[in-house]
Amino acid sequence: MNFEGINSVHLIGIGGIGMSALARWFRHEGYAVSGYDRTPSPLTDELVAEGMQISFEDKLETIPNVITDSPEKAMIIWTPAMPKESAQLNFFRDNGFQLKKRSEVLGMVTSSYYTIAVAGTHGKTTTSSMIAHMLKSAGKPVVAFLGGITQNYQSNLIIGGKKSKEPSLVVVEADEFDRSFLRLHPNEIVLTSADPDHLDIYGDEQHILDGFLEFVNLVDKKGRLYIQQHAAQRLGEGKLPKVATREYGLRSTGIGAENIQARSGSFVFDYLDGKQEIKGLELFIPGFHNVENALAAIAIALDHQISEEQIRKGISSFKGVKRRFEIHVNEGNQVFIDDYAHHPEEIRACLSSVRAMFPTKKLTVIFQPHLFTRTRDFAAGFSESLSLADSVILLDIYPARELPIEGVNAAMLLDGINTGHKELVAKEDLISHLDRTSPEVLVTLGAGDIDRLVPEIASWMKERLNRYVP
Repeated sequence: MNFEGINSVHLIGIGGIGMSALARWFRHEGYAVSGYDRTPSPLTDELVAEGMQISFEDKLETIPNVITDSPEKAMIIWTPAMPKESAQLNFFRDNGFQLKKRSEVLGMVTSSYYTIAVAGTHGKTTTSSMIAHMLKSAGKPVVAFLGGITQNYQSNLIIGGKKSKEPSLVVVEADEFDRSFLRLHPNEIVLTSADPDHLDIYGDEQHILDGFLEFVNLVDKKGRLYIQQHAAQRLGEGKLPKVATREYGLRSTGIGAENIQARSGSFVFDYLDGKQEIKGLELFIPGFHNVENALAAIAIALDHQISEEQIRKGISSFKGVKRRFEIHVNEGNQVFIDDYAHHPEEIRACLSSVRAMFPTKKLTVIFQPHLFTRTRDFAAGFSESLSLADSVILLDIYPARELPIEGVNAAMLLDGINTGHKELVAKEDLISHLDRTSPEVLVTLGAGDIDRLVPEIASWMKERLNRYVP
């Protein structure tokens, strides 16, 4: 490991999902861990409870003495999401501290272990979490750095498996944002999708395809590549690395699924890969896209000598990831599902699955667009995918790291939405609006702060159920 001489770690932006997973790993490895973030959150509360010192003021006096007293023994990890004028970040830069981006540190970790890296525009969080859960539940020594909070472990870091002389397997979510994934050292790669996104970083669709192609060619020459069928077509199969490659997809002739049944709280399917068939698998995180994610996880499990019985148990016991097709209410005639979908293809996948589960019910969607650039670049796609709903409620754009762009707003999506009812609603008016319209199946979508509304919406729907119990 490349951390000799380091005894303390300070993370700027520690409250981010990816950063907090690293913080937890360093804490588990015995380092003194501290950090700064702009605002407290349930996640930072958990980190403090786990023994980390966190401040929410960007001031030098909040930096722990263990960092400032021994700069040569400290590592500073920062995220590009932090503003360039950050007082702490500039102090560390100006005073010779060892600064590393999160992606660099993950690269250092993956260079020392057998690494399974999961990339893709969509599906990487669920797929990497599912792989890690299958390995852990089968007793394999595993460490997983994830981009979401798993429901099974209530964490974005998984460490587990039986004690073994085998070195740990590392499962890492490989993020294409800022080309971070190019710093990893993967032995195996899963590519779940390669649709255009992050055009503010890549410029155009061809450049993001080039980025994914560069990433898959990082795979170890003795390793394996698992690639979703449409992603393989988009990258160009002749450009893929000359390694053992397995293509998967719902209708793939390589690794595929048959006899898919959409139930009200699960999907049942058969796994086939030309050599092996596992019938009647039940996945309790619904969605056609999640069945496809499971295909990659099952293939990896089989290649790591996990038995059919262990796979069946791993699939049925996987509870999913928070905000990935998370069902909060499903009783009576009321359903409420929350999902992180913030790209047209993700929205299409989510709503198509909801339709299959509840074909006779009216579907209402609340969508908060994420980023001005993404809304501008994919406006037509957003309108088209949202049209799968019967009723669409739009919230204002969540800006995240961006400044407003003239003429770009949530209302610009309305004209292209072809559905019975559509309107723009302020967040503070949302509950009263729902009370008037009485949705049957309600889905919230978005990667911004829409998740803060989820508990209130769930409480409203449960109270409404109680109100009409005879």
